[in-house]
Amino acid sequence: MNWREQVAEYEQAMVEDLKGLLAINSVRDDSLMSKETPVGPGPREALEYMYKLAERDGFKHVDVDHIAGRIEMGKGSELFGILCHVDVVPPGSGWDTDPFNPVETEDKIIARGTLDDKGPTIAAYYAVKILEDMNVDFKQRIHLIVGTDEESGWMCTDRYFQTEEMPNLGIAPDADFPLIHGEKGLTTFDIIQNSSKEDVTAPEVELKALNAGERYNMVPDFAEAKLAVREKMDFVLQSFDNYLHDHQLTGKATVVSGSLLLQIEGKSVHGMDPSIGVNAGMFLVNFLNTLSLDEKAKAFVALGDRYLFESHFGEKMNMAFEDAEMGRLTTNIGVISYTDIDGGHYGVNLRYPTGFDFTTEIAGFTDQIKEQGFDIVVNTHQEPHYVDKNDPFIGKLLTAYRNQTGDMTEPYTIGGGTYARNLEKGVAFGAMFKDSVDLMHQKNEYMTKKQLFDATAIYLEAIHAVCVED
Repeated sequence: MNWREQVAEYEQAMVEDLKGLLAINSVRDDSLMSKETPVGPGPREALEYMYKLAERDGFKHVDVDHIAGRIEMGKGSELFGILCHVDVVPPGSGWDTDPFNPVETEDKIIARGTLDDKGPTIAAYYAVKILEDMNVDFKQRIHLIVGTDEESGWMCTDRYFQTEEMPNLGIAPDADFPLIHGEKGLTTFDIIQNSSKEDVTAPEVELKALNAGERYNMVPDFAEAKLAVREKMDFVLQSFDNYLHDHQLTGKATVVSGSLLLQIEGKSVHGMDPSIGVNAGMFLVNFLNTLSLDEKAKAFVALGDRYLFESHFGEKMNMAFEDAEMGRLTTNIGVISYTDIDGGHYGVNLRYPTGFDFTTEIAGFTDQIKEQGFDIVVNTHQEPHYVDKNDPFIGKLLTAYRNQTGDMTEPYTIGGGTYARNLEKGVAFGAMFKDSVDLMHQKNEYMTKKQLFDATAIYLEAIHAVCVED
């Protein structure tokens, strides 16, 4: 069977359906959360969009509290899961086009979510749709499970699997080819300032506010601080200018209504590898720590500078750890906020390999910073996930990939987290190729049409091997 030829008949329809999904701003919005819109109206609208595709194509769908759902396909006693998500991270700044007005060129589609995860979701959906249109004799049921909170707290899959059937095995088309059979442990936690010394003398500079970042799993690409400068304004301005120059950063200083606004631009990347990004927030913290600030602000930036700045692998928190197969522990400081009234907090996304004792290590770090006036609140924690790469199920997926590409690359593990970890025998399978430009969580995100169609052909062959063949 030439699977790529089968896909060719559906190419324009796939592009149009993808563009419709991309046009929905499905960023989580906590300010509009309700029973009807559990993580905001955008994610709910994107979920309903997938239901409409299912209705059009004759598939049954089941909604679970408007936060997750499934499209039912195939037949049989065993259940194969395809776990996708339609929520996206905030677009950030610096786009050349409107991130939610998809632009189709001759060879690509540009919009937030093309790679993560709307493009792969459409590819997986069409793979099963094409098999259904071919009237194949399915041996397994297929649930295409759609979540709406993957980029934040996974409220979607947490709720879904409270009541719904767990697949025997499955894939998450939300990462890279050839196949990812292991994922690091994931945790998000807040370092919260709970006390500070009272100022005994008037400081030269007061930090009124500091903000950077929107998601724990994104490197902040913009940071801003508001300062009240009582003395040496020229010195602060010149110091900031020198700092930008010395660190090869873009930023600006502006005096507005007597307050000094300092801004730094960085580079946003996925939080699983923060070392390749530029954390605007932490650079601003590093600079602020050179000023004569008020006591509360000084304590806040000093802690960040001491334990978090340019510490992408947990080394400053004494948590550096490495596993031969999963690699190094990583730390991303994704959210930073401070006000002169409430103090501040750092939102940390830590990813660790097997063998690292997170519970013990975080307790030790908590004790270490408590005496400095800070507490730690752990928000989420998921243990590492691992499937033996020699499992026959993985063999079928790899064979499909290799047949379609000729690439014999071995499966591997990652620092990212996908829905695959919900399943005992779940793996991340595409849709990024070795030659794909990785713009996940970055500006000007795009997916090439070739990537979209080639991924669909791989999913076609793989799902046929698992769910159709004896």
